[in-house]
Amino acid sequence: MKSNTFGTAFCLTTFGESHGPAIGGVIDGCPAGITIDMSLVDNELARRKPGIDAYMSQRHEPDEVEFLSGLFEGKTTGTPIAFIIRNKDAKTSDYDNIKDVFRPSHADFTYQEKYGIRDYAGGGRGSARTLLPCVVAGAVAKQILASQGVEIQSDVIRIGEERRDKDTVGAIVQGTIKNVPLGLGEPAFMKFHAVLAHAMMSINAAKGFEIGEGFNAAGMRGSECNDEFYFDGERIRTRTNHSGGVQGGITNGEDVVFRVAFKPIPSVMLPQKTVDIHGNETILEIQGRHDICVVPRVLPMVEAMAAMVTLDFILLKKMNKM
Repeated sequence: MKSNTFGTAFCLTTFGESHGPAIGGVIDGCPAGITIDMSLVDNELARRKPGIDAYMSQRHEPDEVEFLSGLFEGKTTGTPIAFIIRNKDAKTSDYDNIKDVFRPSHADFTYQEKYGIRDYAGGGRGSARTLLPCVVAGAVAKQILASQGVEIQSDVIRIGEERRDKDTVGAIVQGTIKNVPLGLGEPAFMKFHAVLAHAMMSINAAKGFEIGEGFNAAGMRGSECNDEFYFDGERIRTRTNHSGGVQGGITNGEDVVFRVAFKPIPSVMLPQKTVDIHGNETILEIQGRHDICVVPRVLPMVEAMAAMVTLDFILLKKMNKM
């Protein structure tokens, strides 16, 4: 199973663990001759970097990307783009106390049951840090999209209730893809919003996804929720955007608007009841360096995944016309 690869035409395969030597990826299917602005890639990584303020994990990582292939004189060659980001501030000893204990709402238990072995240091492959390659690939995709007038932005529209000492909170992030080409997506099992949902729900701590009116549409009348068409003198548009820019699984030319709900970070610095690998009940007090909330560090992740989905569909549409 290619469970570590995302995308069809524009593909990213990732590898690495939170406390391993490095995290990296391979981008395949990137068009040739694209000039990549490395400062923009670095900027996206900086937005996700830990240790920026007191509300984030105080792990201090430079998060410098090293490209190994696929670029020549600053341009893409059309061959696989391989890159790594080295881990330089890993403190495995912070996790010694959970070696044989399952942290509530973490992937410890499910990983152990599925594989019979787990990397307990920082959650191993289950750590949000393993999505760093998505930020790199997303930064590349965003630059290609920008050359075609497509813009992606994200905003925090809700933060959980006021945090208690040593506790964490959740958040809701809204994403907007502007100037989306008409006709992206397929009507059955490759709906644009279905693949977008797949991308968003692949982000750690994501627990909910909706597009357009989303769950609010369930309480509306059809006459309220329908998007009426009109001709603006140049093209057919909709007066409202309750559909979130997608109808029948295909983009209609309006902005794609979606929201992602993220649960509170499960690493709370409070005593919690749990069990060890033998089923013995115990009290766990988590140590180490952890975020209080997924925002603002999750914003570049949301944008990166949206960028990869959008570029992937654009490339697929071009391929279908060949």
